[in-house]
Amino acid sequence: MRLTEYVTLGRSGLRVSPICLGTMTFGNDEWGSDESTSRAIFDRYLEAGGNFLDTADLYAGGKSEELLAKFIEERRLRDRVVIATKFTFNGDPGNPNAGGNGRKNIYRALENSLRRLRTDYVDLYYQHVWDIVTPVEEVVGTLADLVREGKIRYYGFSDTPAWYVARAQTIAEKDGKSRAIALQLEYSLVERNIEREHVPAAQELGIGICPWSPLASGFLSGKYKREGNSGQGGGLLEKARTIGGPVFDKFTEKNWAILDAVHDAAKQLGKSPAQVALSWLSTQPGVTSTILGARRLAQFEENLAGFEFTLPAELREKLDAISALPQAHPYMFFGEILQTRVNGGTTVEPWTPARIYKGASTEGKSSKPKASGATK
Repeated sequence: MRLTEYVTLGRSGLRVSPICLGTMTFGNDEWGSDESTSRAIFDRYLEAGGNFLDTADLYAGGKSEELLAKFIEERRLRDRVVIATKFTFNGDPGNPNAGGNGRKNIYRALENSLRRLRTDYVDLYYQHVWDIVTPVEEVVGTLADLVREGKIRYYGFSDTPAWYVARAQTIAEKDGKSRAIALQLEYSLVERNIEREHVPAAQELGIGICPWSPLASGFLSGKYKREGNSGQGGGLLEKARTIGGPVFDKFTEKNWAILDAVHDAAKQLGKSPAQVALSWLSTQPGVTSTILGARRLAQFEENLAGFEFTLPAELREKLDAISALPQAHPYMFFGEILQTRVNGGTTVEPWTPARIYKGASTEGKSSKPKASGATK
């Protein structure tokens, strides 16, 4: 897979690279990349043909957006690149309307992002996370207005329930408004929960999935070693212990077993664990553009190589099996075994999104079909 094998993002005419450059590390003095390293990673990505840049107003307190603006302006690339940024997190603690997904904050956040990015418009604007309170009609109406005003070209959702995304898309279609084209969610060999609802919903609704944390915050890079009930490796996951939260809770028995399988596959193929994990993810159903970030240029170079080969079928099946989601209600009813009681034992080819459940009721089998390549 080359970065110049551009794909349309969701049901739109926006052409993006199958690898998106994640810039959360840019300008982060604590655990990220300084300006010179960030520029080197940016230049390497563009040199390889990439055109899709992901940032957020939250990243490094806005410095990520500022650095991107500087790099883009220096090389006069504004029309060449696709800039995605996000809103939701509070920019003024103590002020309830300086965060969330209400119309007031969306406009506030966008104006500040446009200023930092030194541009008149954003190509893709994400709701960063569901805020629990704002009516979906208000969010869709506001984002559609921004498209009409020319301040954003498209919009999408990140870290949002599947039912909410489906309702937003239905409202937009019913009212003839601009629809979401992208869904950004955590997805990796150790975090496959989006396969239950989000992947089928995205495929049915014409939304491209852009996975973040494809290496599970570095866990799948192989740098961490088991240490009792935890792990050591000197990376972000250890530093994040003081932060807390489920996003960084990767040191579990199941995850260590998955990592062992990744190491075995890497050894057989002569690849790094990170490359194996990225190759697996890049060909999962529904994935359009994988968000890839790095702290160092060498790390970025190594990870790019993970998209240049295809896992042999037998190794993919082993990784599928060890990382498969456990059976859960009501999804066990959608697998082949129980569905035979619906179709009377006849052969009925399901509509495409439903294939994600194939084998879901069979112990040890994958909860998805074998991938034949990146799809939208």
